[in-house]
Amino acid sequence: MFIILITYTQPIQTIDKHLVEHREFLEKGYKNNYFVASGPKNPRTGGVIISQLKDRDQLETFLKQDPFQIHQLAHYEIIEFNPVKHHVNFSSFI
Repeated sequence: MFIILITYTQPIQTIDKHLVEHREFLEKGYKNNYFVASGPKNPRTGGVIISQLKDRDQLETFLKQDPFQIHQLAHYEIIEFNPVKHHVNFSSFI
């Protein structure tokens, strides 16, 4: 699994211009069963995505399609981890 930490590198007004496209990108990730959860950081300096993918190359290739990356609006930090413990309701994602 992966946690993707997104940090905006442009003003929020510029981010907002691409937000609809970014959410369409996220929806593709959910439809492909790549993502488990996503949302903005608080305060709104970026976002977080949790991915159930096991292949980092596949994730990185998909993330390149994000309008935030295409337009160089954000920095992405990908953290890979092995969920050795989890809530029983989360089992289907592990």
